[in-house]
Formats: sequence, C-alpha cells, structure tokens
Amino acid sequence: MKMDYVDPANSLNMPEMADMTFAMDFLVRVKDGVRNTAFALTETASPEARALLRAQLHQGIALHQEISELMIRKKWFHPYELQEQFQLDMLSAEQTVQIAQLKLFPDDTRRKGMFDRTPDEHMGGHQA
Repeated sequence: MKMDYVDPANSLNMPEMADMTFAMDFLVRVKDGVRNTAFALTETASPEARALLRAQLHQGIALHQEISELMIRKKWFHPYELQEQFQLDMLSAEQTVQIAQLKLFPDDTRRKGMFDRTPDEHMGGHQA
C-alpha cells in the first residue's frame, strides 16, 4: 500500500517538529553570531566600532538565552540532561533519514506529453 504523504493523518506532530527544527537552527545561528562578534571585537581598534560590537554582543547573548529558555520550556532542548538530549538527537536523525527516503518525484521525468501543444504552435506554426 502506497502512503499518502499529503494526508494530514500522516503528518501528526509535524508542525511541532518543524518548530523545534527552526528553533534549533536559530539557536545555532545566534551562537555563531555571538562567536563571530566576539572575535570581531578582539580585532577592532576603533572605540566607536568596539562600542557597537560590544552592544551587539550583549544583544546576541540575551537572544541566545531567550531562545534556549524557550526550547527548554518546550522540551526541545535538554542541555543538562545529556541522555534525554541524545534521545532527541537520535529521533531527529531517524526522521531526517525517513524524509530523505521519501519518493517525492516520479522515476520518469521526461517532459514529452506534458504540454497541450507543440512548442512552435504559439508562433503560428513558423519554424526558425
């Protein structure tokens, strides 16, 4: 029996899983931003630029904390319970493999027969 992936019954928990994935991606990107800003701060000599980077660094750290707390509250992130985080990471990896194995496109991708007219009909039958 072929599974209908468009059927809502087969996408149970998908919105929450997508939210968890987006949040984790956001957390990683904010962490990268904090690291890059801290590095830039150590390489900058201008007092004005240092003040700007210092303010951005503090904003990035606050945003990282806010996202982390949200994810912990939603049980999407377990920074203090490594076994639970490992189980969550394994589930995510398994689901990624399942999504990668979905047959999303037909085997035959030829375009012949997909159009209602031959390509040169729109030019009144003239061929170049």
